[in-house]
Amino acid sequence: MKKFLIIVISTFSWMKLTAGDDFCGIHNTAFNSGEQITFNIFYSVAGIYVNAGTANFALSLDKINNKPCYHVVGDGKSNSSYDWIFKVRDRYETYFDTANMQPLKFIRNVDEGGYKKTENITFNQETNTAITNSGVFKVPNCVQDVLSSIYYARNIDFSKYKAGDKIPFDMFLDNEVYNLYIRYMGKETVKTKYGKFNAIKFKPLLVKGTIFQGGEKMTVWVSDDANHIPLRIESPIVVGTIKIDMMQYKNLRHPLSSLINFR
Repeated sequence: MKKFLIIVISTFSWMKLTAGDDFCGIHNTAFNSGEQITFNIFYSVAGIYVNAGTANFALSLDKINNKPCYHVVGDGKSNSSYDWIFKVRDRYETYFDTANMQPLKFIRNVDEGGYKKTENITFNQETNTAITNSGVFKVPNCVQDVLSSIYYARNIDFSKYKAGDKIPFDMFLDNEVYNLYIRYMGKETVKTKYGKFNAIKFKPLLVKGTIFQGGEKMTVWVSDDANHIPLRIESPIVVGTIKIDMMQYKNLRHPLSSLINFR
């Protein structure tokens, strides 16, 4: 079950696109330091969903080489009652520049069913390089890591797009540059375990891997307000399906005006 936390927002596939101006030069208006969001992860094989795990994302202010940055920590774990089936203890961290929203450092420490991996990436914006334990890699302008891309995407002005439009961007992971996109699907109401919301809907292109099939099979709903927080994610996997719902939040920058009814 690779990249447990990444499925909370986006697990993408290869696509020969280049990040354009729509994903460069965005300034943050969606979140503030102190924000925390918690998700429950539900799993289903025969149409009955069970609560299999949780993921929490916490955002604070920090500095890297005296440069002000946002520091996001994402922790994910399987529920103790399911540890005997597949134990997950994941931690992802990103530090990204408060001025231009570009990543400065990314840390991944995962333990998933016996699979363990630690990754450290330092990004140099001046030379467009990413430095890992394996060497120095050339990266394009406006490249993101898997966690910073979530917060960057929350600042997209979806009103500029029509249903079916693709919003391309680049991401660096595992010593590779992934050329990705989000397909905007429009707006609709969505009912989650937390409540009923006005939402923005989109589909990321999935990486074909150990649990996900390739293609645009994952669907993501984010709040149709100035916060753009993820509300629900649904996707088929190799065996069964997953559903991820936002269940708790603290210190949002704006009122959660997209909420229609609580539970």
